[in-house]
Amino acid sequence: MEEKEKIPVSVITLVVGIIVTIVSVWLGQNHGLLPEQASVQAPLVDGFFDVMFTIAAALFLVVEGTIVFSAIKFRRRKGDDGDGAAFRENLPLEIFWTAIPSIIVIGLGIYSVDVYRQMGGFDPAGTKVAHVSSSDRQTVQSGTALAAPLIADVEGMESEDVAKKEVSKYGFGATPEVGANPADVVVDITGIQYGWLINYPESGVLAGELHIPVNKDIQVTFLLKMLFILSGYLLSV
Repeated sequence: MEEKEKIPVSVITLVVGIIVTIVSVWLGQNHGLLPEQASVQAPLVDGFFDVMFTIAAALFLVVEGTIVFSAIKFRRRKGDDGDGAAFRENLPLEIFWTAIPSIIVIGLGIYSVDVYRQMGGFDPAGTKVAHVSSSDRQTVQSGTALAAPLIADVEGMESEDVAKKEVSKYGFGATPEVGANPADVVVDITGIQYGWLINYPESGVLAGELHIPVNKDIQVTFLLKMLFILSGYLLSV
């Protein structure tokens, strides 16, 4: 009896790779997990999330598919009481599954920096520092969403008589032209284990969702309590 001609492993791998790629890309573009875009930076963040979701979906399909295939293909057959084949130290496989995640992580890191740059994270915010030579003091105004420039009158001196020095400060989309304007809304956000606590200090409102006006400058301060809780727990162990 003639043996059936087997399909080459390379062909099977190629077909499976194409299917996994198509499915993961479709899932990455149609997951429906993100809320409605409400800022000019949202498309950049959403695009980054879609890429991460696509990669995660592909890895999930490959890993879980391999597990299911192995469980079916290499299951114990009836009457088979022998020991399974022993496999040890597959160096090419170990290099492969170490290199691929490394490349993915490095790629995502570079992509995230580019997204941060496109959002204006590396743009100078136009902060100014006033130096007073008589007392060798330095006054800095900070805390606004757009890093407002300092217009200082110190000890009766006029602003134009005070030596000013430009200082680069990072901020999202801040420019010297609009940097003198304070934030329209101030929001303090505290990250907890399973959600966010949104505090509006000017109105005293505490909520679980972020609601901000359209086309307004927002100053957002993030706090991560879990870091302090975790560090306190580790110190107490």
